[in-house]
Amino acid sequence: MPREIVMSDHQEKPPITLIQSIAAMLAALLIPCIVIFMIVKLVVLNQAGHSGNDDPAAVLERIKPVGEVVVKGAGSTHADKTGEQIVTETCSACHATGVLNAPKIGNAVDWGPRIAQGYETLVKHALDGIRTMPARGGNTDLSDTEIAGAVAYMANKAGADFKVPAPKAEAAPAADAKAAEAEAPASPAKK
Repeated sequence: MPREIVMSDHQEKPPITLIQSIAAMLAALLIPCIVIFMIVKLVVLNQAGHSGNDDPAAVLERIKPVGEVVVKGAGSTHADKTGEQIVTETCSACHATGVLNAPKIGNAVDWGPRIAQGYETLVKHALDGIRTMPARGGNTDLSDTEIAGAVAYMANKAGADFKVPAPKAEAAPAADAKAAEAEAPASPAKK
């Protein structure tokens, strides 16, 4: 007859010792204490970094604006560039390769219908923008004279005979002050 297997014979666990019980209780208490200590330490360190005792220069550095707006006043000087300089710096980005159907510099076929519209019309289109070309070729710092010079330069390269306006140089503020001083009446001499 086969022997009957009793469950209790195979399921005996070794007895838990006193040392194991104490170690389990210490671990149960110690682990939460360590976690709480680390959280408190993190909060304290984070608050120490944002204390109100910062150097004013450091505060100004942190809150300074990313960009700056510069408005040119009446006293700023600006010397117009030649049409060739403007074309090289701004217009050639599109007109050198014909990007977005821009008439290529020196191509009479591209410029022919535009030249037929007249110089004033071409300058107006360059100032205001037309089709995919932005106003002033996308460079808002250019003066009307610079735009007109660039139009004349490009059109003349394609066979037009437009008069290129001479670039004008604005007088420096010091020169304006000297001119105003010379025009002012002389003050009477003291006795």
